[in-house]
Amino acid sequence: MSLSLDDVSRIARLARIEISPAEAEQTRAQLNGILAFIEQLQAVDTDGIEPMAHAVDVVQRLRSDSVTETDRRDAFQVIAPETEAGLYLVPKVIE
Repeated sequence: MSLSLDDVSRIARLARIEISPAEAEQTRAQLNGILAFIEQLQAVDTDGIEPMAHAVDVVQRLRSDSVTETDRRDAFQVIAPETEAGLYLVPKVIE
C-alpha cells in the first residue's frame, strides 16, 4: 500500500495538523516506509508459534513476602501537627 500526497493531506486535516507541501512529501515517504515494514511483517509465517509475554524467556527472581522494616507509625504521628485515631488530619481544601 502506498499513500499519495492527497492521502497525507487528508490525514493531516483529520488530525488537525497543519502541514506544508515539503513536510507532506517527507511525511509521505516516512509513512510509506512504515507501511512497507508492516507488509513485510505480515508476510512472515507465524503458524504454530505460541504468543509470548516477553521476547526473552526470563524468570523473575522472587523474594519472600515479609515485612523488612520496623513499624515507625507512632514515631511519625508524634511529630505530625494533628492526628486522630491513627489518621493524619489536614485542612479542608474543597468546600
